[in-house]
Amino acid sequence: MKLRTRLVIAFITVTILPLMLSVAVICMFSQMQFRTIERNYGITGTTYEILANPMRMLSKVTEASYQHLTITSNRAPEKFEDITYLDEMNHELRSLNSYLIVRKGEEIVYSGSDAASGVYAELPEYGNYDSSSESGVYIGGELQVLVKQVDFYTADNLQGSAFIVTDVSQAIPEVSKFFTDTLISIVLILIVTAAILIVWIYRGVAIPLGRMKIATQNIKDGNLDFELEVETDDEIGQLCRDFEEMRMRLRDMISEKIEYDKRSKELISNISHDLKTPITAIKGYVEGIMDGVADTPEKMERYIKTIYNKANEMDTLINELTLYSKIDSNRIPYNFDTISVNAYFDDCAEDLQMDLSAQGIAFRYVNYVEGDVKIIADAEQLKRVVNNIISNSVKYMDKPQKQINLRVKDVGDFIQVEIEDNGKGIGAKELPNIFERFYRTDASRNSSTGGSGIGLSIVKKIIEEHGGKIWATSKEGTGTIMYFVIRKYQEVPANE
Repeated sequence: MKLRTRLVIAFITVTILPLMLSVAVICMFSQMQFRTIERNYGITGTTYEILANPMRMLSKVTEASYQHLTITSNRAPEKFEDITYLDEMNHELRSLNSYLIVRKGEEIVYSGSDAASGVYAELPEYGNYDSSSESGVYIGGELQVLVKQVDFYTADNLQGSAFIVTDVSQAIPEVSKFFTDTLISIVLILIVTAAILIVWIYRGVAIPLGRMKIATQNIKDGNLDFELEVETDDEIGQLCRDFEEMRMRLRDMISEKIEYDKRSKELISNISHDLKTPITAIKGYVEGIMDGVADTPEKMERYIKTIYNKANEMDTLINELTLYSKIDSNRIPYNFDTISVNAYFDDCAEDLQMDLSAQGIAFRYVNYVEGDVKIIADAEQLKRVVNNIISNSVKYMDKPQKQINLRVKDVGDFIQVEIEDNGKGIGAKELPNIFERFYRTDASRNSSTGGSGIGLSIVKKIIEEHGGKIWATSKEGTGTIMYFVIRKYQEVPANE
């Protein structure tokens, strides 16, 4: 899940879920408190409106007592002078957080609370009340009481009033408990919801980051042989995938570097060996001349010719290494031009015929390309490809009758060049590796077949730079065929 989606879900959840749960909790607690209030105080029809209005709630709580006093005022007003009756009524009211005051004329004849003296002066006059049983007179200031008044006449025809006084500063316990429980529940809902969301988001971020931290430590310690598992498809998961790809590339690069360093050391060793052999020979023949061993013109000529040939071997090796260095660093200059296939390979075959005949090697050239087929190529570098392949073939010839064939074919959009020899061939295990740099099939490195091991890698690089492809087939004891293809040049017709 995307991190953005997680945050959106978290926002919606932390906004809507607590609201829904709070509404449910309020409904649940309010219904419980409604039933408790109605059961404890003997009232009916409790609603959210009444619960939210403390005055109405307190007035409704003492409604039954008010009705009872009203009936008493109408039927038996003499009871307001009966202390036993007044105590019973006051006891009932005290359970409702209220108390009773009775006034006769201007004199307070009964007070149900020791703290009622401050209310006496604020009590309403006779007849100053609303006849509704749910009404009352609120006395504010320091008193904060709700007074419900019932008027009556005494036996001696004096005006009297009975007052139900309720302290509004203290709501009924059930209402207080309702608001307390609701507040605590809402706080708990917010805490639990936030905790769940935090854990959810934290696990979605911290776990993959923890894995990345371990992976980073492994890389820091030089260990790249591990796998960073990716289990999510969010931004963190994508980061982990990129990190894993980076690790794999680093591992491959280091492996390539190790292999390259190994090959480089082998190359240095090979070069040292290849250079040491002709240098040793040159020194030996020079010492022979200096010591007078070459005491005849024929020996002198043979010594000098050998020295010249060995110097040429060294020069060829150094030139090959210089070219490889340029190709490997992409610094070789290519001069691409449009070349006629027939004209180019005819000239190339003519030069090869002369060189191979001088070495006693039979050469056969066949060109199957018809017409004026052209290619885009660097003539010099393409000639180097042919010469390197031919030189490699000559190096490993082991037959008395040595033979090299050059064939040029038309294969659709490409021209295909085949160079075949009847040498000792290449083993099936070695064949896939012959175009790798520094690779040598000749492990013995004798002077007759020694080489730097980079000739065919140069050939492959040049062919690939021409947009072509090179491969080989071989059979041990029979010979080898080298193939390479180069795309034909096709003129793009001008728009009419």
